[in-house]
Amino acid sequence: MSEDKRRRYSGPVVDGLGKSASRAMLRAVGFTDEDFKRPQVGIASTWSNLTPCNMHIDGLAREAASGADEAGGKSLIFNTITVSDGIANGTEGMKYSLVSREVIADSIETVAGCEGFDGLVAIGGCDKNMPGCIMGLARLNRPSVFVYGGTIQPGENHTDIISVFEAVGAYAKGDMDLIQVKQIEETAIPGPGSCGGMYTANTMASAIEAMGMSLPGSSAQNAVSETKEADCRAAGAAVLNLLDRDIKPRDIMTRKAFENAITVVIALGGSTNAVLHLLAMASTAEVDLEIDDFVRIGKRVPVLADLRPSGHYMMSELVAIGGIQPLMKMLLDAGMLHGDCLTVTGQTLAQNLADVAPYPDGQAIVHALDNPIKKDSHLRILRGNLAPTGAVAKITGKEGTHFSGRARVFHSEEEAQARIMDGTVVAGDVLVIRYEGPKGGPGMREMLTPTSAIMGKGLGSDVALITDGRFSGGSHGFVVGHITPEAQEGGPIALVEDGDTITIDAEANTIELAISDDEMEARRARWQAPAPRYPRGVLAKYARTVNSASKGAVTDAF
Repeated sequence: MSEDKRRRYSGPVVDGLGKSASRAMLRAVGFTDEDFKRPQVGIASTWSNLTPCNMHIDGLAREAASGADEAGGKSLIFNTITVSDGIANGTEGMKYSLVSREVIADSIETVAGCEGFDGLVAIGGCDKNMPGCIMGLARLNRPSVFVYGGTIQPGENHTDIISVFEAVGAYAKGDMDLIQVKQIEETAIPGPGSCGGMYTANTMASAIEAMGMSLPGSSAQNAVSETKEADCRAAGAAVLNLLDRDIKPRDIMTRKAFENAITVVIALGGSTNAVLHLLAMASTAEVDLEIDDFVRIGKRVPVLADLRPSGHYMMSELVAIGGIQPLMKMLLDAGMLHGDCLTVTGQTLAQNLADVAPYPDGQAIVHALDNPIKKDSHLRILRGNLAPTGAVAKITGKEGTHFSGRARVFHSEEEAQARIMDGTVVAGDVLVIRYEGPKGGPGMREMLTPTSAIMGKGLGSDVALITDGRFSGGSHGFVVGHITPEAQEGGPIALVEDGDTITIDAEANTIELAISDDEMEARRARWQAPAPRYPRGVLAKYARTVNSASKGAVTDAF
């Protein structure tokens, strides 16, 4: 490819006498005459000092910039936002979390589109950063690589952020005192990196690597490590190779690539948020992906990784035995992955995996295919008269596969949390938390605080929780989220009353409210939609434009 074609976006910004003012501005930020002849590579950093997940990404962005410069490009670092789910969970602020995914995508598209970057590296470190980055790259469709910021180290006594949430429930039950809770609070988060289990951050990083949008190994590296710094430098250089070969995100993000991502998420026992985010990423890349694809793929793919929250091990321990590459090689050899998919290396997935060694003998983290933790997917897409257009559950089998109980209805997460903590919620209850969907919340908050309180109080196998909101990757127990249509739109979840019987069957993949069709229609006739909670601002804009959770809760689908 000619030099001009590598600069198809930056050339019109800086070439010729008429762009003298543009060059003058760029000279002030360090450009030389030679730099104007180089392809410009934008480095989208999600650095922020407000969360450990992203506090180190400024340094990683500089490494990526160095890699791009050394390979013949000219890097420019810019920032987008991040928010912290771990800090905001259980508060009104959490409504901004999923919204931030759209803001991140918007901002990356805006900056790169305005400034004329020829290629990009995007570095994310927390739940919404990653799909937001990928959505921005897919919209622009310029040669790009995604880099994961890396996982945190375990806290004292093998603790992490979920240990802190569950300690609060344990205190309410009387199993811990305040000194013990404070000890966990002070030691569970020892430094930089994303939450340490197979929660949403590590799930999405793994999915993106499996899709081919990260360099091999990027999803399973410690946040503070020479390996992660090298990954960033290599990503910067890789963009120049992609520019040479004119390989763009939509060449990589095909339907087969999304199927590979789903397969790896299932094998790892990943977060329910993967359903939401993969649907959104596919929508943005104009790939036809539906929630039923998770059902189809889930019938043939087992859960193999014994990782938190349902399992025992942390991501740092998976890193120590080789990350997800040996798992992917195992799945490829078994015919469960599409090996012909193109990746950001410029090679196919099969070529990338050709020389990957198996896991070391004796490791217990990733099971063999003939000895799975669960023979099919833990991600269950449920339907029934309570969720006509679908709901998402994470059922590993440890919770059982069937639950029937009496509804205890709440109109917000805070109401439910208060009743869990004061002992109102008892065994046999199905907690119904509604008006927390994409439009109703708005923002589809994660129910990590109440699910952690349930586990901490020892009710994990005795209480179910259903919601039109969603769950943190750290949630576990008998939980069903993403119920659609949501309550704000008059979905059946809006019509449930205290004492109704709700039955969840994770083998038949059904969720049913035990009332007659006539009673359902009578309740529907009485129902009135609540007024929007936010009349102005970003939450109001989001509520007006967002689509259903069963379609990814995206705002740019028309």
